[in-house]
Amino acid sequence: MSLVLRFPPPSPQHSLDYLQHKLAYYADAWDVVEDLAQQITAIVVIDARSPDAYRAGHICGAVNFPHRTMDATSTARLDRSKVYVTHCDGIGCNGSTRAAWKLAALGFQVKELIGGLDFQRRDNHPVSWGDAPG
Repeated sequence: MSLVLRFPPPSPQHSLDYLQHKLAYYADAWDVVEDLAQQITAIVVIDARSPDAYRAGHICGAVNFPHRTMDATSTARLDRSKVYVTHCDGIGCNGSTRAAWKLAALGFQVKELIGGLDFQRRDNHPVSWGDAPG
């Protein structure tokens, strides 16, 4: 018996519903880079790592906002009409999840960047250094 088919796939409609739901939570590096290049203002990319990690290399256009510093006071300046795309180092780091969780708990719309800075670099997308978003 097939190991793949041991659990039959869902109907096409169930797959469509599930995958659309899943895509609501995540963005990939290519889409983020394209939106930043086109200066799409509806999203803000947040690097949820420490300032030192941010300075050592970050996604061009990402702003540094460490997840450890996120609370009602520190997020008061954020625009609630934006969608915040959080990221950290990559799949071995949960900083983006913590940031997205904190922002969502405070009423912000969020998505996580799949693979974080690691996938950004693997796909040869641009990276900036220093304190400025780049």
